[in-house]
Amino acid sequence: MFSVLPFFVVLFVLIIFLAAFIVKQQTAVIIERFGKFQSVRTAGLQFKIPLIDRIAAKVSLKIQQLDVIIETKTKDDVFVHLKISVQYQILKNKVYEAFYELQNPKEQITAYVFDLVRAEVPKMILDDVFEKKDDIALAIRRELNDAMLAYGYDIIKALVTDIDPDASVKEAMNRINAAEREKIAAQHEGDAQRILIVERAKAEAESKRLQGKGIADQRREIARGLEESVDTLNNAGINPQEASALIVITQHYDTLQAIGTENNSNLILLPNNPNVASTMLNDMTASLLAANKITDMEKNSTHKKT
Repeated sequence: MFSVLPFFVVLFVLIIFLAAFIVKQQTAVIIERFGKFQSVRTAGLQFKIPLIDRIAAKVSLKIQQLDVIIETKTKDDVFVHLKISVQYQILKNKVYEAFYELQNPKEQITAYVFDLVRAEVPKMILDDVFEKKDDIALAIRRELNDAMLAYGYDIIKALVTDIDPDASVKEAMNRINAAEREKIAAQHEGDAQRILIVERAKAEAESKRLQGKGIADQRREIARGLEESVDTLNNAGINPQEASALIVITQHYDTLQAIGTENNSNLILLPNNPNVASTMLNDMTASLLAANKITDMEKNSTHKKT
């Protein structure tokens, strides 16, 4: 009797070992009995009948990703490679459909994606493909989800992760982009140059205005000083002609003194006699009268022509 007990103990342990199994989190196990579907077991400690039931498959319930690279042509006859990333998940209540109704789910999802992309992209020009890649992704997810949901596959998201035109097309696009940027840079440089010229002209005009104002103020002060000098000399009993001659000769000697203080200056000595001031004054007066006469003649001539 004692010799049989170990046998039953070993047998019991072997049955427990063959019957018990553990299912990991986010995993479903399909049990078949004599080749026929029996049940779906989820996470935790599970049991099956040894030698009768078997584990047919372990199905992951995690979100999975399938990357599909597709070559297609756009509306403007540009060949482009698109990388589509499809994120999908098997529904817990449709593990049977996902396992038994699809022979190769990834290939079938890939076929759907190829069909959808090659139906959408040829309707767009290349620029629209870049701008509307989110619309392409939404269309893929919508159509793919409608097709795969009946088989237990929930399409979580579809992403257009890469758009890669032909190398010559990319080079042409880069040249266009570079030319556009150079054009904008040239426009900015032209605007800056124009602003610089305008501001320089404004500064020069302001400088000339201030210079003219300074000359006018200087002449006004000189005239006022001359007027005061003449009045002072008149009050001293000197007549206006003599006073003017005295002022002219004084300015003459002041000029000679200023020239003498400069190095490498050329000095021209005018005739120096008692009547030199009167002569210079008479010459200046005659010159002014002649200039006024010529100006009046030119005005009259212009008047007659009109």
